[in-house]
Amino acid sequence: MTIELKGEAREVALAEVQATLAMARGDDMRARLAELAAQLDAGAVDGDGEELLESVLELGQQAGRIRAHYGPGGEQAAVATLRRLPRGRERAESARAVSTALQALVGRQLGAISIQAVGPGAFALQLEADGVEAAVRLDQTGARLASVGS
Repeated sequence: MTIELKGEAREVALAEVQATLAMARGDDMRARLAELAAQLDAGAVDGDGEELLESVLELGQQAGRIRAHYGPGGEQAAVATLRRLPRGRERAESARAVSTALQALVGRQLGAISIQAVGPGAFALQLEADGVEAAVRLDQTGARLASVGS
């Protein structure tokens, strides 16, 4: 799949890739980042470039670098780009699937709700409504329904 990037999304992505390239070690990684920079310069990313761009943008976002260097608008542009890349699409699909499954609770009276930290950046959400229980796992890979039942 080819992802076209324009405007601020392209500028932020290109700047982050160039910053990563400047710090990269190893000829293979430098070559991959240089190829990605060339794709971004041309305005479209495909193939292995998508996964590499995703890794660069995720790291920049998690470290707070993107917001610090490009402001809230740059951060939003990066987030919008991440949503279009493979892991972003997977996270969006997992959220849709969990939302669909949780529709079983609509109209029921909420009896209990809790959230537990189960690891770094990972949480378990437990819901009970009129005898129907749902457990949702939330982490960096997305939202997953652990169970739904009565």
